[in-house]
Amino acid sequence: MEKDDKFYMRIALQEAEQALGLGEVPIGAIVVDAAGRIVSHGHNMRELWQDATAHAEVVAVREACKYLRRWRLSDCTLYVTVEPCPMCAGALVMSRMKRVVYGCPDAKAGAVESLFNIVNYPALNHRMAVTAGVLEDDCAAVMKRFFTAQRK
Repeated sequence: MEKDDKFYMRIALQEAEQALGLGEVPIGAIVVDAAGRIVSHGHNMRELWQDATAHAEVVAVREACKYLRRWRLSDCTLYVTVEPCPMCAGALVMSRMKRVVYGCPDAKAGAVESLFNIVNYPALNHRMAVTAGVLEDDCAAVMKRFFTAQRK
C-alpha cells in the first residue's frame, strides 16, 4: 500500500456517500494521474441514468479520458470503494490503467481477485498492479448501510 492510498480512498468514499444520497448502490471511484492529481471522479448512476453501464468505475474512466483527451490511462490509478465487476475490470484493462486500488472485496461479482482476475489475466495484452483492502471496513460499512436500508 502506498502512503497516499488512504487519502485517495477517503475521496472515493465521499463519492460513494453521494451515490447513497441519490439512492444508488454506494460505490465511488476516482482516477489519479502520475502527478497525484485527481483527474476524474464518479459514483454509481445506474438508476438515475437508467444505464446498465453507469458504474462508478466506468463513469470515472470516461471522465478521465475526456479530461485528459486520450483513451490510454497508462499513468493513472483508479481508486474504488468496492472490487470492480467484470465489466469494470474490462474497462480498466481496455483503458490501460496502471493500477487499481479497491476497498472491500465483492464475493458475488468481483473480477479483480474474488471470482475472476480479469485485470491480470495472462491472455490479455495488459495487466496492472492491484492493491486491495484499503479502508476496507469503511467501504464495507457504506454498502452494509445501503443494503440494510433496502431490506427494511
